[in-house]
Amino acid sequence: MTALADVARDLTRYYQEAAKKILALVAPLSDEQLWTRPYPYGNSVGHLLLHLTGNLNFYIGAEIGGTGYVRNRPLEFTDPSRLPKDVVVRNFVNAIATVAAVVEKQSEGDWAVPFAAKGMENAGNRFYAFLHCAGHLSHHTGQIMYLCNEMEKQNR
Repeated sequence: MTALADVARDLTRYYQEAAKKILALVAPLSDEQLWTRPYPYGNSVGHLLLHLTGNLNFYIGAEIGGTGYVRNRPLEFTDPSRLPKDVVVRNFVNAIATVAAVVEKQSEGDWAVPFAAKGMENAGNRFYAFLHCAGHLSHHTGQIMYLCNEMEKQNR
């Protein structure tokens, strides 16, 4: 196995492990709790999941993988439809699967292909884009952990 194959495997594993953490946090939530904002400011867990789904589907799915996904970033934070939890979770899981599929398709030369997309104009190359999205996923995983803990405290 080459060093780049190791990187691709570990990068995929990172995304999948982060998704597993999020899914475990979201599992006990009701549909109502998914859309609850524990504070008047900030986001609900549901909106954060919409945002992560949009982020991954856009930067990795569409921009690198060519999926054709069209993103509406403002709606990720304001969507009033309050989709059922199973739909939101399924879409997030599908986004993680898209990431894994796109990572798997990268050849040795693909990692260094220039990358610049709206909101990530200075990425430089695809490898940086994958790292940036992984960091973004980690950031919002922490926020989801915090929100779930706050809802648990409020429900005691």
